[in-house]
Amino acid sequence: MRPLIAIDWGTTSLRGARLGSNGEVLASREFARGILSVAPGQFEAVFHELFHDWMQNPDTLCLISGMAGSRQGWQEAPYCPCPAGFTELVKHLLWIQPARIALVPGMSCMATDPLKTPDVMRGEEIQIFGALQLAQRDTATLVLPGTHSKWVQVQAGRILNFKTFMTGELFALLSQHSILGKTLDLKGAFDEAAFLQGIDQSQQPGSVLHHLFAVRTLGLFERMSSTALPSYLSGLLIGEELRTQAQLTGSNPVILIGSEALTLRYTLALQHLGISSQCRGSEATWAGLFALACNC
Repeated sequence: MRPLIAIDWGTTSLRGARLGSNGEVLASREFARGILSVAPGQFEAVFHELFHDWMQNPDTLCLISGMAGSRQGWQEAPYCPCPAGFTELVKHLLWIQPARIALVPGMSCMATDPLKTPDVMRGEEIQIFGALQLAQRDTATLVLPGTHSKWVQVQAGRILNFKTFMTGELFALLSQHSILGKTLDLKGAFDEAAFLQGIDQSQQPGSVLHHLFAVRTLGLFERMSSTALPSYLSGLLIGEELRTQAQLTGSNPVILIGSEALTLRYTLALQHLGISSQCRGSEATWAGLFALACNC
């Protein structure tokens, strides 16, 4: 196994790890140097500035996942279409320096609707493969909560398809830039009971567009406090996401990928609906890049 430098270069942050022969993290670094902070044409210079000492060994391999491979990043690495596993990802690597530094391409899939609507992800595919390696599974439903939450179906080690939900972004928009925000106190602590009430309400018949207006009226009629309403709104939105996807989970635990803060609400929601889950954090990225390197 060649010495491996694993890089996760996102929109707002940059993380790197030097991995050992068994995938263990020997050293790690993190910088507030996401792609939005890098001027066009300066990615190679930033990379050299922050990681040149790790690249001194001429046999070192560096794999870079995340938004560095986007149109706004170092170079655009075209998406690898699903279904796909390690074999397809390796074929789609974009080599910045031949056989030495490569951008991981991200993945795309097409829905079965009449428009054959495309969906995309960058960076999450590496977390997915890493989480599967850590769980010693090759078939699973995985959820990556966040601004744009993703539900992913993997079978026999290949990502078959996935769906993106703008749950986190919609929460931010509604709570900060809509009439609902007038009744919310966003500084209050998370209210688990109110959150689960939102989950329950989301499972009732009717449109989520109607359920959302109740966030305002429950406050107007003092049926729920302003500090509890953000948790209720969160429950409604996450519950709507689960309402459309829960039937895909099967009998095995859903794998949640993200920080404890991100996965907490999904863990509570899934448990409330009788669905078991397990969580993986940032270690999934390093495990995924190591597994990809083993297939290069």
